[in-house]
Amino acid sequence: MKLIRLSTALIFLAVLMLAACTSSPVEKSKSEALKQYETIIRWSQWDAAANFISLEYQEEHPITRLEMDRLRLFRVTAYTVRSTASFDEGLTVRQTVEIKMFNTAQAVERAVIDEQEWRYNEELKRWMLHSGLPDPTKRQ
Repeated sequence: MKLIRLSTALIFLAVLMLAACTSSPVEKSKSEALKQYETIIRWSQWDAAANFISLEYQEEHPITRLEMDRLRLFRVTAYTVRSTASFDEGLTVRQTVEIKMFNTAQAVERAVIDEQEWRYNEELKRWMLHSGLPDPTKRQ
């Protein structure tokens, strides 16, 4: 009897683990995109980070040379996700991130709260940032 209960429990556990492992392609690509973006920001690769911004957002909010030059003065020392929430049936994600940035010209570290909005682009089959790059002039 104990053997039957144990095997039933193991089967149930295996089914739960399998269900947890299977996720939609959209969900998987979201995790990959957010992780790639985090890595790029952690390495202060600002030009590469700009490639995540959607064309629609860039048309309305073009990135100026001054903004990019200002970002290049900073090296990221920490990237901490504070909150993540999904909307629109999982096709929009809002994420709040605290980024600590060291200004190499002034030898000062500051913390910036970056409010990110990510949307899944059906045509491109990828997640795009609809909120721009972190703004080091914002104070926490």
